[in-house]
Amino acid sequence: LPQLAQELRDFIIDIVSVKEGHLGASLGVVELTIALHYVFDTPNDCLIWDVGHQAYGHKILTGRRDNFHTNRHLHGISGFPKRSESEYDAFGVGHSSTSISAALGMALSARQLGVKRRSVAIIGDGAITGGMAFEALAHAAHTKANLLVILNDNQMSISHNAGGLASYFAKIWASKFYTQIRAGGKKVLSNAPAFRALARRTEEHIKGMVAPGTLFEELGFNYIGPIDGHDIDDLLFTLGNMQDLEGPQFLHIQTLKGKGFSPAEEDPIGYHALNKISAKSESSQPVKAAPKFQDIFGQWLCDAAAQDPLLVGITPAMCEGSGMVKFAQRFPTRFFDVAIAEQHAVTLGAGMACDGSKPVVAIYSTFLQRGYDQLIHDVAIQNLDVTFAIDRAGIVGEDGPTHAGNFDLSYLRCIPNMIVAVPSDENETRLLLQTAYQHIGPSAVRYPRGSGCGATVDAALKTVDIGKAQQRRQGNSKIAILAFGTLLHSCEKAADFFDADLFDMRWVKPLDTDLLDRLASQGYRFVSVEENAIMGGAGSAVSEYLRAHHRQCELLQIGIPDRFIEHGKPQLLIAQCGLDSEGIHQQIASFIGE
Repeated sequence: LPQLAQELRDFIIDIVSVKEGHLGASLGVVELTIALHYVFDTPNDCLIWDVGHQAYGHKILTGRRDNFHTNRHLHGISGFPKRSESEYDAFGVGHSSTSISAALGMALSARQLGVKRRSVAIIGDGAITGGMAFEALAHAAHTKANLLVILNDNQMSISHNAGGLASYFAKIWASKFYTQIRAGGKKVLSNAPAFRALARRTEEHIKGMVAPGTLFEELGFNYIGPIDGHDIDDLLFTLGNMQDLEGPQFLHIQTLKGKGFSPAEEDPIGYHALNKISAKSESSQPVKAAPKFQDIFGQWLCDAAAQDPLLVGITPAMCEGSGMVKFAQRFPTRFFDVAIAEQHAVTLGAGMACDGSKPVVAIYSTFLQRGYDQLIHDVAIQNLDVTFAIDRAGIVGEDGPTHAGNFDLSYLRCIPNMIVAVPSDENETRLLLQTAYQHIGPSAVRYPRGSGCGATVDAALKTVDIGKAQQRRQGNSKIAILAFGTLLHSCEKAADFFDADLFDMRWVKPLDTDLLDRLASQGYRFVSVEENAIMGGAGSAVSEYLRAHHRQCELLQIGIPDRFIEHGKPQLLIAQCGLDSEGIHQQIASFIGE
């Protein structure tokens, strides 16, 4: 098994270094992955991986080794566990903190059906900070289901190594002898509640001296650990003994993120995921990359904070991904990383706004979905001054449908009091962020992953008129292309070919209704273009307005079709959805009958 672990680790490094993907988390759980499949009867026993960043080894060991080079590529295997891909993938994941709920559901279902099957949730120390994880822990104890939760503590979030004594006691607590004594003691003391309570408190205090398990014991779990997650012998011994224990069980293992690849061990954040590892022989100077939208946001945040002492930044564990590293360094007392707790992030912003701060919540589009009730109930109903900087809007590419930001325009524009901006390039992003921030009330600015068109960014903190579009091209064909967001640049070729008017709409809410009225009165045909679901999106907003005001205008809505978009290179997926220049051209040609 140690040889297998080395081979598996080398295989992951070799493939990811060429084909891209998540690296550090999967390297950290190689021994655990092997031990789980060795001890448990998978796929009859269910392994539920939280988020899925840890699951590369699991995929390779369960029949996908030969296809692993297609990981995250169009028509290849998914970067996350996926039920339709393998019977070994017990639950599809993408968002964190879901594994315990899912595993508990499976355990309760097995009990209901009288099926002998174990459910195992493997959750990281970051993911367990999510409120949903604690909701599931509390419920699991109440149900007394046969559930095993494994906390993979790679020392990125909680608890320090308690040393050799803790490992020694963990072996004792996991042994059959100890569990028999424990069970027997409960029976003997069942008629003496005072002595039973004393025995329970004594056990908890002894465990608490050498391990951070008191919390989980209080929630109703039998806590064992921490143990070395890279020691296969310890893992096999412990898991083997825990396999048949009744009721909620909690195993705490400690691992090293990026284990076996020294750059990832030294920089676990930087090597969480990577594009490619350059060959050592490469001597050419790297090409300076264009700034990403997250970098534009990060620079604006620092500039705005320097000007306004009321500004505070909030993120749910996405400091690096959202471009907030410099802000956190420059303004540490005004930076709040709430861990993986999106609902809390939104309501925290609401509370701060109540007391006079000016919060900016930086959050991925797909993760804001998790705080939707708080967005409506805690921010919008009270009309609080919270600015949402929404990253990863639209098609995100290799991470697939679980991370896609395809729905934010639909779920944001229906909320009263909200204003929603859709910048078309880097400079527009800065302008609209500043405009939304200066607006008194809930506001959102959504922008995509990656880099833009390379537009020059004005360093000044300027604003634009809310609800007013900008004309980019004037034509003579009575066709108006209304571009919402960065697809503006994919529309330019079609606008030239069809001699159409092209507008950078800037705002989904409020719409530039004066523009729509003027164009409608002149007999224009409309084409709306957006990187959002067609249903309920920006084009729907245009349609609703025209119909409500009895404007008999033709309207073509171009956007993401009514299906989940699979993983792959963003440009391939954009083309597949008909949102590249050629696709937009063809749809307009069909619309006008050419």
